Amino acid sequence: MTQLKLPSKNGGTYDYRAGKTGALTIPEGNFKSRIAFSAAHVVADPLANSDPLLHPKIDWEDTLAYRRHLWSLGLSVAEAMDTAQRGMGLNWEMAKELIRRSATEANAVGGKIACGAGTDQLLPGPSVTLADVQSAYEEQCEFVEKNGSQIILMASRALADCAQGPEDYERIYANILQQVSKPVILHWLGDMFDPSLQGYWGYKNLDDAMEVCLNVIWDNREKVDGIKISLLDASREIEMRRLLPPEVKMYTGDDFNYPELIKGDQKGYSHALLGIFDAIAPAAAAALHAIDDGDYDRFDSLLEKTVPLSRHIFQAPTYSYKTGIVFMAYLNGHQSHFRMIGGAESARSILHLSELFVLADQAGLLLDPELASERMKLVLNVSGIRQEALYSGKF
Repeated sequence: MTQLKLPSKNGGTYDYRAGKTGALTIPEGNFKSRIAFSAAHVVADPLANSDPLLHPKIDWEDTLAYRRHLWSLGLSVAEAMDTAQRGMGLNWEMAKELIRRSATEANAVGGKIACGAGTDQLLPGPSVTLADVQSAYEEQCEFVEKNGSQIILMASRALADCAQGPEDYERIYANILQQVSKPVILHWLGDMFDPSLQGYWGYKNLDDAMEVCLNVIWDNREKVDGIKISLLDASREIEMRRLLPPEVKMYTGDDFNYPELIKGDQKGYSHALLGIFDAIAPAAAAALHAIDDGDYDRFDSLLEKTVPLSRHIFQAPTYSYKTGIVFMAYLNGHQSHFRMIGGAESARSILHLSELFVLADQAGLLLDPELASERMKLVLNVSGIRQEALYSGKF
């Protein structure tokens, strides 16, 4: 195995050899006990002749190929969400093309897809009204349904900015939910993922905010398939899960505590709609099949060792987690480059990426450790950490 010189926290370097194989045998077929969505990432076109900040271009070949990879493992795809840099480099016009292409791919391979609908076509500012927010939601919901996808009704920065209180949230959500043709998945995204969403549902206090959210769900439960909450608080999710209408699902968005939440307890469990499943897809798929077989020990052994990696990828500032997700796909050969929309590959330090590499290896998530090591060498060299001569084979 290739030896690497990695940076240490004290400013020095140390030698490391990756060696744990990530090969897993994954049964074919759909999961029976849990519904599992992986929010999917996008990558930028490295050869595009355009400004990467103002006019980024998507690498469609690698972006869509990764979705086919997720479907091949039995996972469903949550499209055009924050993992795809929605609202953080990916604007509504780009999102429309992503939704259209991904829905076509899903139909071709028989994969399940749900797509984010929000209000990000609105320019921020004091002139935005509640009527504007409703109109924007309506436009996006119509587009998602027209392309044959389930809706994930995303939290709205514009609504958070112009709502005067919880009544405005209740009214806007009720108006939108009564217009959709099929039940949607609501998404409560915490401000650790997007600081602009602080005080969502009209309150900064989470107890009060949860009450408003539950009122929306109970009042419109025939139009709500489930809710994904991304608050990184397992006890809060369990509390809310037990207060939902019986027919409404909880989809965990907790990238810190997902094994225990998916496994569940005597009173219930959460389904999954997770960004980390993009990075740990083979282990996630194998673990979900283990639950189907009633093998909870195997479920635990597969997912527990991925948690240190996930907590590292999602460390503060949490909204920079997309960099680690894309880096994992690069290390594992799912794309030929490490270029992101808006130059977000620079959002994490070389120390962070090096530790990610080690944690991925320790979790057995580097599918080809030699390839991953050679790609890690390239990134280290660019960062000024000189390595031995680069391998001349596959990378």
